[in-house]
Amino acid sequence: MIVLGSNSDVAQAFVEKVLGEGEKFPKIYLFTSNTETTQKFAKHLEVKYLQNSEIVFLDLMQEFNYSNFDHISSPLLFCAAGYLGEGTDEGLYNLKNTERIIDINYAKLVPVLNYFVHKMESRRGGTIIALSSVAGDRGRQSNFIYGSAKAGFTAYLSGLRNYLFDKKVHVLTVKPGFMATKMTEGLPLNPKLTATPKQAAGSIYKAYKKRKNVAYVLPVWWLIMLIIKHIPEFIFKKLKL
Repeated sequence: MIVLGSNSDVAQAFVEKVLGEGEKFPKIYLFTSNTETTQKFAKHLEVKYLQNSEIVFLDLMQEFNYSNFDHISSPLLFCAAGYLGEGTDEGLYNLKNTERIIDINYAKLVPVLNYFVHKMESRRGGTIIALSSVAGDRGRQSNFIYGSAKAGFTAYLSGLRNYLFDKKVHVLTVKPGFMATKMTEGLPLNPKLTATPKQAAGSIYKAYKKRKNVAYVLPVWWLIMLIIKHIPEFIFKKLKL
């Protein structure tokens, strides 16, 4: 199993969910920009699940050599790499913030995924599970830089799913909605619309087993975004969303 963004709370919860269901892997490859933190999780997997893992350093904002990943291959890839960044009020005109949001959520992430997609296509089999966001369903003034990057990522995953269908590789797009994670710590989230990492992992695992194409972690977000997407533009542009 390949995990991109392995320090993500959701990624770690999903790995534990899969192992808790009895699935085993010759090795789990934990891609991370923070190897010290990931070592604790790798040790946890070894002690609790007797699962072997390998920590792979990857910082999307730094230059890296793809040849370092030549030995890595798996029929299951879970991508939780992402960066929320500063919201519109604080970060709209902070160009470094804008670049980082776009690079980590889309521009620098897609080539890495393509690298592993090519391996899956060659072996004609596998599953890609990738976390996008409800923020990409329609641009809203509060987070449209992040939302635009996630919209691009969602479109990429949709096209990838279409391209890989007859290659026997399945692509699952996950749209979590509000999540109680390190990335959203301190934000005023509505608890009724917010999932825990464990809840998210359970929902994603069910969608993975059912080979769904798109999954909202909490079903209510499908309805919320359906309404938001259908608000006429002349009304929508006046709203504070």
